[in-house]
Amino acid sequence: MKKTVQHELVPKHELLSKEEAEELLKRYNITRGQLPGILITDPALKGLEVENGDIIKITREDEVTGTSYAYRVVISQI
Repeated sequence: MKKTVQHELVPKHELLSKEEAEELLKRYNITRGQLPGILITDPALKGLEVENGDIIKITREDEVTGTSYAYRVVISQI
């Protein structure tokens, strides 16, 4: 596993494989362009070998709501 930023305020960020990304897009019937973006220079991506178009899974833990997931597509600029 690649080393990423580890801080209690930074949720877990992980790079989806090409197969996982395609399954996600198919499951929700969406395109990469419909996902919110995350800049390739975002400090939370440090240590991950990401490229434009990759999809990142963000896992957040909360006492009240439990575990939630968000997905972002890597972009090079706004």
